[in-house]
Amino acid sequence: MTRLIAPVQAEAAPETADDRILFALKTKGAMTAQRLAHRLNISTVAVRKQLSRLEESDLVQFQEDVRGRGRPERVWRLTPKGHGRFPDSHSDLTLELINSIRRVFGDHGLDRLIGEREQTMRLSYETAVREHSDLAERVAALARIRAREGYMAEVEPLDDGAYLLIENHCPICAAATACQGFCRSELDVFKTVLGPQTRIERTDHILAGARRCAYRIERGSGD
Repeated sequence: MTRLIAPVQAEAAPETADDRILFALKTKGAMTAQRLAHRLNISTVAVRKQLSRLEESDLVQFQEDVRGRGRPERVWRLTPKGHGRFPDSHSDLTLELINSIRRVFGDHGLDRLIGEREQTMRLSYETAVREHSDLAERVAALARIRAREGYMAEVEPLDDGAYLLIENHCPICAAATACQGFCRSELDVFKTVLGPQTRIERTDHILAGARRCAYRIERGSGD
């Protein structure tokens, strides 16, 4: 199994058994009860009981995975309500502010707001990353600061020498949904902070229906 480099704790460890299951499905994606049991080091029977309870609360759902002639497996994932257990930071207030800025200052005013946020992020991220010269260390430093901001970030090295920056949660999802300029701005910040000799591409996007955002990062020519 591919190891994670510079793992970062996105938040305090879940306290209850239900929270542990929800957290695992949030950060690792859809899984069978057997895989969940192995990851959480508890019995499959116990996991199935918890999944049944979570399903009744509309927090998880399953899809039958048919492989060959064997019995179909239930693959479990979070429902929209389950994803909602991982909060979007002050989403109602954020949306109200965005709509107010649009009404009073127009799209130009909103662009100025995004630009100011981008400048603040860039300065903060550069401070965290600039002491590292190696790309792996720079990406790990970026992941740590994103994890502290609530993005549940982690880094996975790929077989071809590139790195995958994974963000399992988006704490500004409501704002990004209302104005995708926030997503574009964050990608621009990543490109600036990691340097001109680094190539970065978004491969997964929550707003496009993916369960996470992910970015492929690799050395460019001359790095």
